[in-house]
Amino acid sequence: MGHGHAHGHPHHHDHEATAPLPAAFDTSVPDEALNPAQRSRRTLLRRAGLLGAGLAAGTVLSTDAAAQPAPATGGSRGKGGGKGFLWLAGDHHIHTQYSSDGKYRVVDQVRQGARHGMDWLVITDHGSATHARIGVEKVNPDIRAARAAHEDTLVFQGLEWNIPAAEHGTVFVHPGRNEVSVLKQFETDYDGGVKGATDSTPANEALAVAGLGFLAEQVRRRKVEDALMLANHPARKGIDSPHEIRAWRDATGGDRRIAVGFEGAPGHQAGGLPGPLGPGGARGIYDAGPGANSFAGYPLESYRTWGGFDWMTATVGGLWDSLLAEGRPWWITANSDSHQVYGDTGARGGGDFAANGRYDDPVYAGQIDITQNDYWPGQYSRTHVGADGFSYAAVMDGIRAGRIWVDHGQLISGLDVRVSGGSRWATLGGALHVRKGTKVTLTADIALAGGPNWAGFTPKLDRVDVIQGDVTGPVADKDTFTAPTARVARSYDIAKSAGTVRVTFELGRVDRPLYVRLRGTDGNRTAVGAMGAKADPAGPALDVVGDADPWRDLWFYSNPVWVLPS
Repeated sequence: MGHGHAHGHPHHHDHEATAPLPAAFDTSVPDEALNPAQRSRRTLLRRAGLLGAGLAAGTVLSTDAAAQPAPATGGSRGKGGGKGFLWLAGDHHIHTQYSSDGKYRVVDQVRQGARHGMDWLVITDHGSATHARIGVEKVNPDIRAARAAHEDTLVFQGLEWNIPAAEHGTVFVHPGRNEVSVLKQFETDYDGGVKGATDSTPANEALAVAGLGFLAEQVRRRKVEDALMLANHPARKGIDSPHEIRAWRDATGGDRRIAVGFEGAPGHQAGGLPGPLGPGGARGIYDAGPGANSFAGYPLESYRTWGGFDWMTATVGGLWDSLLAEGRPWWITANSDSHQVYGDTGARGGGDFAANGRYDDPVYAGQIDITQNDYWPGQYSRTHVGADGFSYAAVMDGIRAGRIWVDHGQLISGLDVRVSGGSRWATLGGALHVRKGTKVTLTADIALAGGPNWAGFTPKLDRVDVIQGDVTGPVADKDTFTAPTARVARSYDIAKSAGTVRVTFELGRVDRPLYVRLRGTDGNRTAVGAMGAKADPAGPALDVVGDADPWRDLWFYSNPVWVLPS
């Protein structure tokens, strides 16, 4: 097939033993043997139905959904084999006192992330001349100390890359003796801010691609075990053009594919809380318009969030679908971008940031700050990764494979998606290869909210949408950002308010390559999608600047599964 599906191969780390399950996950450890933080984590897991037989069977649900994981190319549904996935929740976009606009200690963010149910976190302080010179080194002992203090949380070191000619991106590496030196050299040589390479020029775009090549080379040379890049808040300023995103995606391949996706939903979600008790701004701080370096083809509505999600993801038949329609992997995530938290009582410490590469530790402010835009990691946004064990390598492999679903406000507790046909099946991020004309079925088991979220109420899933699009192959125009065949193929009203529900969608006898993905909503705010009612009759609505309470507009999204008949 000329427009084949370019999935990378699994990335193996044979010498890294998978760590034991965190104590909170391990049901052989009695409750009374856990420390307070572990007991809190277990309570969250138990409430969400993530403990016990369902977990051991490789699904977050206590159903007969599937007994083993699907490899990226699909697999037999027969017995035996795989041990299943751990669905580990995390956040790849977090700032500390080592960011010029940050405040918290590393251990503060890790402690709060663990409290809010995070299994893995990436510390991503801003790339800058100061960070490249001293910050990237000085933060490392704090990260290592946090790893030791919170053994049940995987803590990666990364940075927020000023992508040359474009927006920001998370870059992170597998922990090891060279994690600092590789990040430091990368930032020094390829950060747009450090290099004065922020304008949208061909030379600067080429520098971004070269930076991804550098990271791939460090993996090839075994300087680091792995490295990944995810583009952050891609539509916020309109400067991530479609051809740049495609260039990042295609810069490196195989098991050293570095750029693997973008934030489907940005952080800063508290920004939309209306005044006088909130910032009265925009969700995601998506409150600007086109600038000198913006891509001219983007419409004005692309500079706002839709149901808290970036326009590139929220638009059925939009930019994300145009990438998926090429049959190439590109995944979405959701995270906090946590700098300063809404409702916090801490104030930034003093100190000379330029000289020290950090602020002093935060201090008590004596008042609650309701002007800030952020939540703690896991408090509102979650990225769930299907990992084959509890290890840094397993999380990175799961992200690269696209075994990811995201949610806001704990709208649901778990999601298990299987696309099956011809005695084979595939899950999120995978491709099901079948003979032409094979009958194919999508099955999604959804664990509904198991209790109150961090705003104090139990969310209710109102509807689930199956979104389907044809795989039409590589585009002639690399600035394409539409996919005309993508549409909501079917919607399911959800009557239950607790437990699990199963959604079954018959794709019929498939005779052409296609993909499917899922989306769900609490139903509080919907509107006809940007591509019209035939594509999306009840999608997310454009968020109103100054009046967009994120807790009253909750969604979940999954990554796609492809079906490739031959």
